[in-house]
Amino acid sequence: MSADQARNAAGLPYGAQEPGNAESGKRELDEQESGKQQGTGKQGPGKQGTGKQEPGKQGPGKQDGETRKTVWVALGANLGIAVAKAVGGAIAGSPALLSEAAHSVADSLNEVFLLASLRRSERPADPLHPFGYGKERFFWSLLAAVGIFVTGGCFSFLQGIEAFRSEESESLSGYVIGLVVLVVALLAEGTSLLRALSQVRAQAKAHHRGTLHEIKVNDDPTLRTVLAEDSTACLGVLLAILGMALHMATGDGAYEAWASLLIGALLVYVAYILGKSARAQLIGEAAAPEMQQEIRDFLDGRPEVDAVTAAMTMRLGPDSVMLAARVDLVAGLDSEEVEEALVRTKQELCERWPELDQLFLDVTDASVADRVRARRARKDLDDVVEERRQTDAV
Repeated sequence: MSADQARNAAGLPYGAQEPGNAESGKRELDEQESGKQQGTGKQGPGKQGTGKQEPGKQGPGKQDGETRKTVWVALGANLGIAVAKAVGGAIAGSPALLSEAAHSVADSLNEVFLLASLRRSERPADPLHPFGYGKERFFWSLLAAVGIFVTGGCFSFLQGIEAFRSEESESLSGYVIGLVVLVVALLAEGTSLLRALSQVRAQAKAHHRGTLHEIKVNDDPTLRTVLAEDSTACLGVLLAILGMALHMATGDGAYEAWASLLIGALLVYVAYILGKSARAQLIGEAAAPEMQQEIRDFLDGRPEVDAVTAAMTMRLGPDSVMLAARVDLVAGLDSEEVEEALVRTKQELCERWPELDQLFLDVTDASVADRVRARRARKDLDDVVEERRQTDAV
C-alpha cells in the first residue's frame, strides 16, 4: 500500500500522532487539557490513554519521592560533615582533611542542584516545551559533575601540591582531632550511601534484576549522581584516614599530600563519568538497546505490518521515552482497517511500555533500499544487545 493512500485512507498528515475521526480527536484534546489542569504534563497516548502500569514496577511519582528523600539525606550528611572537616582540618593543619572538606562542600552544592532538577523537571509541558521538562534532570546532573570537578577535584590537587611544599608538622592533638572527624564523616557518609543503595535494591527487585545490574542501567541521573558521590566520599575518607595515619606513624607529610592527590584524581574521574553520561542524555540518547529490540520485535509481529523501516527512540526523561516509527502496512487494507490497526498498535505499545508517552507512527511505502537499510540496522541492534549480554555475563 502506498504512503499517500494509507494517509488519505486514515485521514492522517505526515507523522500524525493519533489517528482517528474528528470525535476521537476532540476527545483526546479534552483529555490533554484535563491532564494539564491537573498538573500531569503528559501528552500523547501514553500513560494517560491506558492508565496501566506493569506489575511490580514503581510509578514515576513514587520513584521521584524516594529519590528526593535520598537527596535530602545526602545533603544533611554533607553539610554537617563539611563543617566538621573544615574546622578539624584548620585545627590539625591537615591537607587531606581540608581536601575532604572541599569534597563535602562540592557534594552539598550538588545536592542542591539535584533537588532543583527534581522540582523543575516536574513542570507540565507548554507550547514552548511540548515534550515537557524531563531533560532538566540531565542538565542539572551535568552541573553537578562540573561542581565535583572544580570544587572537589581541583581543590584537592591544590592542597596536595601545597602539602609537598609545606614543612610544618602536626601535633598529637591535631592527629587525634583529624582522625575523629574522619571517622564520624565515614559513618555519616556510610549512612547516606546505605540509603541510596536501599533505593537501588528496591528498584532492582521491582525490575527483577540484580543490584549491580540496576546500578549500571538505571536511567535516573539524580539517583546515579548521589550514589556516585556517596561511594566516592566513603573511599575518599578512607584515603584521608590512611594518609593521616601514615603521617602520624612516620612523621612524613608526603603521605597526606599523596592522599590529597589521590582524592583529587578520584573526584575528577567520577566527574568525568557523570558528565559523559549527562552529555549523552542531553544530546538525545536512545532507549536501552534491549527495549529497542523488543519494540522492533513487537512491530514486526503485527499482522497488519509488512515491514518496519525505522523505529527511533529518544529519552525525554528518566520515565519518558519518545518513539518515532515508519511502517509499511500489508496491501489490501481499507481506511477503517488502517485506522483500527494504528490505534490498536499504539494502545498495545503503551500497555507494554508505559514510559512510551510520545508515539509517532508514520505509514510509508517502503522501497527496496528502505528494506535493506532496515535489515542492516536491525542486525547492528542485535549485535549490540548480544555484546551487552556477554558483558553482563562476565
